[in-house]
Amino acid sequence: MSHKAGFVNIIGNPNVGKSTLMNAFVGERLSIITSKAQTTRHRILGIVNGEDFQVVLSDTPGIIKPAYELQTSMMDFVKSAFEDADVLIYMVEVGEKDLKDEAFFKRIIHAKIPVLLLLNKIDKSSQEQLEEQVTLWKEKVPNAEIYPISALENFNVKEVFNRIIELLPDSPPYYPKDALTDKPERFFVNETIREKILLNYDKEIPYAVEIETEEFFEDEDIIRIRAVIMVERDTQKGIIIGNKGAAIKKVGIQAREELEKFFGKKIHLETFVKVNKNWRSNPFQLKRFGYNQK
Repeated sequence: MSHKAGFVNIIGNPNVGKSTLMNAFVGERLSIITSKAQTTRHRILGIVNGEDFQVVLSDTPGIIKPAYELQTSMMDFVKSAFEDADVLIYMVEVGEKDLKDEAFFKRIIHAKIPVLLLLNKIDKSSQEQLEEQVTLWKEKVPNAEIYPISALENFNVKEVFNRIIELLPDSPPYYPKDALTDKPERFFVNETIREKILLNYDKEIPYAVEIETEEFFEDEDIIRIRAVIMVERDTQKGIIIGNKGAAIKKVGIQAREELEKFFGKKIHLETFVKVNKNWRSNPFQLKRFGYNQK
């Protein structure tokens, strides 16, 4: 029996539903999902295994024009997604007209690999608007196969996945067949806490935050975790902690509940807040947190 395997990389503007789509394919919440832009900072692999296939999906940060060092590093993850893809998924949402970076757009329309253009959030559009959008994108990206989908409602997701498998090259698997992702447990602890901060705080706060899991001890029936929430300024530290520690307590409870579902075990989670001045613009700090690939 022949076996297919390959890398399928998902790119697009911020907030078009890339993480929702990957989680729908994988069946697990590997990528954090909020309505705020720049939720995904890393390139996260999700692996879907079947008897005769392995699809290695890659969720990437939304395409933006970088304003500081962290965002430059985020865009490097997107650039790398072009380099090893067997199939490229370009995701847009209904009503969108262009990509935020012309150079990326040129790379999509000149791609030598199959491109699937997924028109997401069609549950929010009329039939007429949908037809207009399909026509528009056929003209803009003539090399793409277009699929209207709703990642959130799981509409047309299976059809797209079946098409991906058809397009993959014959190849042995790249990862063990029981692998779900290439990221370690601590990465998902960090991302879960960061997601809760994105949901609970406004303005600049979530973007100034980085999480570092310092301890992760797994016993038979409980996982003990100690995580540090890093901010850039003392004022941000006060906001994260909140009045009498109420705000950070809420984040801790929400993160613990999410992690218990993810790991299927009781979690003991301790969180601390530290100031790490201007970490987003510091190449050394970015490398430490896994951003700078150079």
